[in-house]
Amino acid sequence: MFIWGVAMLAIENLSLKYGQSQILNGITLQAPLGQVTCVTGTNGVGKTSLMKAIAGRHPFSAGSVTLDGKALPSGRAAVAAKAGVGYVPQGREIFPLMTVEENLETGFACLPKADRTIPDDIFDLFPVLAEMRTRRGGDLSGGQQQQLSIARALIARPKVLLLDEPTEGIQPNIIQMIGRTIQVLRDRGNLAIILVEQNFEFAYLNSDHFHIMQRGEVVQSLPKAEAKREALLDALAL
Repeated sequence: MFIWGVAMLAIENLSLKYGQSQILNGITLQAPLGQVTCVTGTNGVGKTSLMKAIAGRHPFSAGSVTLDGKALPSGRAAVAAKAGVGYVPQGREIFPLMTVEENLETGFACLPKADRTIPDDIFDLFPVLAEMRTRRGGDLSGGQQQQLSIARALIARPKVLLLDEPTEGIQPNIIQMIGRTIQVLRDRGNLAIILVEQNFEFAYLNSDHFHIMQRGEVVQSLPKAEAKREALLDALAL
């Protein structure tokens, strides 16, 4: 097993099924504080299923997910969120008829009443959201919705942030901004980040180590210093 830094999230021998189909088979990996852990591989290898298992969106059939030393129950999204799992799903899943501010406030559900405020640094990270806080989520561009989705996850003060394809369908200037935001969050040192990303240059630039998946299994784990670009490109089929 590869361990870098203090492991905030630990996954041990995780397996997951959809009906009779085995999707994940014995996944083991760790996500340390203050680092970006990239999970990569071609489409259909189980990356999004892994994110859903960690976030409690889909029950796992075997293994364990441990956050900050405490085991998370299988298939309990509310419990995972309150424990400190921040999930930014593929496709963003913002509420289109609610305002930007109302979308952000949905993150309050995980917090005690005394902490139900939008931190100032949310608008420092995403200035466009301050400008559009009274606009409906559905009126935002794709890049603005992605910023809203990340900000909403951060409202709950997570211990681990799951980012599933954050650059998908996003214009280049917003991709660069999201990359800078990830670096700021990483450098604070109090958050573990797991990144699922098909954009090779983005993933390579912003990740500290890589777990390469094939057919529902992690077949290789290595720090960036040992990651050969050619091997990663092959894993992404680019």
